[in-house]
Amino acid sequence: MRDLGVGFTYLVQGQRWVARHGRQYGFGLLPGLITLVLYAAAIIALALWGADFVAWSTPFADDWSSPWLGLFRGFLTAVLFGLSLLLAVVTFTAMTLVIGQPFYESLSEKVDRDVSPDGTAPESGLPFARDLWISARDSLRIVVRAALWGVLLFALGFLPVVGQTVVPVIGFFVTGFFLTEELTAVALQRRRVELRERLALLRGRKTLVWGFGTPLGIAFLVPVVAVFLMPGAVAGATLMARDLMGEETRDGDRDQEDAGDQEAAPAS
Repeated sequence: MRDLGVGFTYLVQGQRWVARHGRQYGFGLLPGLITLVLYAAAIIALALWGADFVAWSTPFADDWSSPWLGLFRGFLTAVLFGLSLLLAVVTFTAMTLVIGQPFYESLSEKVDRDVSPDGTAPESGLPFARDLWISARDSLRIVVRAALWGVLLFALGFLPVVGQTVVPVIGFFVTGFFLTEELTAVALQRRRVELRERLALLRGRKTLVWGFGTPLGIAFLVPVVAVFLMPGAVAGATLMARDLMGEETRDGDRDQEDAGDQEAAPAS
C-alpha cells in the first residue's frame, strides 16, 4: 500500500514543479482551455437537442400511449446525457493531450532535464507528425477501452445497493488508471514504449497508478479544475514514468532558464 502514497506524492510534486516554472504552466493551460470550450459547446448542444435526437431515433414509439412514451424517451435522454458526461470526463485528458501535444511534449522534456542527474531527456527520434499520429492512435484505443468500462459500470449502477456503493468506487479507480495511462504516455512515448508495454508497466504497479490517478480523476470531474491541474499532472506523470522505467531522479532545478520562468511570469 506504500505505492498509494508514492503515487499521490508524484501528483503533488508535479503541481509544485509547474508552480516553480510559471512560463511552462501558462503554456500548459492553453490546450485545456481549448478542449473545455469544445466540450462545453457539445454538452450544451446535447442539453438543447438531446430529447429531439432520442425522439428521432425511436420512431417505433411514436404511437405509444401516455405516460409510457414520455417515460421511455425521458429515460433514454437521461441515459444519453449521463453517458455523454462520463465519456467527457474519460476523454477530456486524451483530447487535451492530442490538442496540446507540442506543449506537453516540451513540458515533459523540461521536467526530465530538470530532474535527470545528467541534465538530459530521452527523445523518440521520430518526426513530429509521426509522434502526433502515434499519440492520437493510442489515445483512441484507450478511449475505446475506457468507454467499454464506462458502459459496463453504468449498467451495473442499476443493481440495488451495490450499484450505489461499490460500483462508483470501482469507477473512480478505473478512471484513475486510464487517466494515468494517458498522462504517462507523453513521457513513455518519447522512450519508445509501445501501448501494450505501457499498460503492462501500469498493471504491474496498480497501487502506484491509483495513488496518482484516482484523486486526479475525482478532481477532473470538475472540468475547470482539470484545466488548471493538467500541466502539473503531465509533470507529475513524467516523474512517475521515470519511476516505472527505473531511472534515477534528482531534486532541484537544473535548467537555469526554467528557474527564471517564475520571475518572468506575471504575479498572481
